[in-house]
Amino acid sequence: MKHIYTSVDFGSDSIKVVVCELYQNKLNVLAASSKPSKGIKKGLITNVEEASDSIRQAIQEVEKILGIPIHRVIASVPSYFAEYSIVKGAVPISNESGTVTAQEINQVINRAIASKPLENREMITMLPVDFKLDDQNGIENPLNMAGNILGVRGVLVSTPKKNVYSVLSMLEQLGIEVVDISINGIGDMFAFRNREMDQKIGAIVNIGGETTTVSLYNKGVILKSAIIAMGGKSIDNDIAYMYKTDANTSHRLKHQFALAHKRNANTGDTYEIETSLDKSLKINQFEVSEIVSSRVEEILNLVKKELNILTSKQIDYMIITGGSSNMADIEYIAAEVLGKNVSIGNIRLLGIRDNQYSSCVGNIVYFISKLKLKGENYSMMDNEEASHLATVKKTSLESSRESMLGNLYRYFFNEQ
Repeated sequence: MKHIYTSVDFGSDSIKVVVCELYQNKLNVLAASSKPSKGIKKGLITNVEEASDSIRQAIQEVEKILGIPIHRVIASVPSYFAEYSIVKGAVPISNESGTVTAQEINQVINRAIASKPLENREMITMLPVDFKLDDQNGIENPLNMAGNILGVRGVLVSTPKKNVYSVLSMLEQLGIEVVDISINGIGDMFAFRNREMDQKIGAIVNIGGETTTVSLYNKGVILKSAIIAMGGKSIDNDIAYMYKTDANTSHRLKHQFALAHKRNANTGDTYEIETSLDKSLKINQFEVSEIVSSRVEEILNLVKKELNILTSKQIDYMIITGGSSNMADIEYIAAEVLGKNVSIGNIRLLGIRDNQYSSCVGNIVYFISKLKLKGENYSMMDNEEASHLATVKKTSLESSRESMLGNLYRYFFNEQ
């Protein structure tokens, strides 16, 4: 049985679709697509027809690569007004073997979920912090362990129902079944998670198109999040305004020519563009980098302010991801504003070495980790569908010794 998973991320700037195969506990990218999004503003669907068309284009590109249609996906939903609640549950182990099975794990998780009534909200997921078996605390996975009472402590994530149903109904109209939902703050953690992070308090900052999401974690579990109404498009708009050029040109200038910090910018390095006045203009790298660094600094200072609101505790690590984190020299201005514990995320999954995919890939990682915890075996394509896969260039993580996601799977499957 091939284990194939598809994830969709609805961004204000672009729709991302990733299809991966899990093979020998490593992810192989089968296909990936990123298409400009319409009908989505600041993470929320504002025009169903335009948003549906954007999603259709992204999925059709992946289908063309694979040679088969996509019927099932993991979908990200907006994290606006997300709430994170500590929940607990306990169940007796009553089966004949006296050991914990997938049934008891499902029961105790459901018991914990039921302890938190949700009014006008929809549950996204329940992330177990740890399990307790009789008097033994701090268990990561109790499957097949012997005992009498199984307990769990976790974080229940919920959002307003409209955040979820707007996404589900739109995908349903496209003939796509949503097998799981998540939020990008969870995906980002599972894209970068390691054992060291599981022992610390940290934050991940996702600089998206129109918004920047700040998520706080303790021992690898999301606790709080905040959204800043500013992102990569704010930088594009600054460049477009200063040079009287269009959005596509300003976006290209940001990623291909400008630096996020002025320290390495060269006044002698120039780039010629066409302005909206039908005139040619030569821009030097230092000038455009000043514009970019000014806005990046403002965004990061707002991140710093939000972190101070989210927690008074020391932040042990901070990771910056999202499409705008791919800007050259962003690590320098990040260190100046946020301190020495900050680093830039690095999606080292061959085939999609781009941080814009971190949430999309991470949500696949999280989905598989839930299957592992419950002892379940599942693929989003059945054997007949998988057998019709077109010949695609599968990029194995085994070819990269430093593969972050390769190590991550050994971590989840207890192979380290």
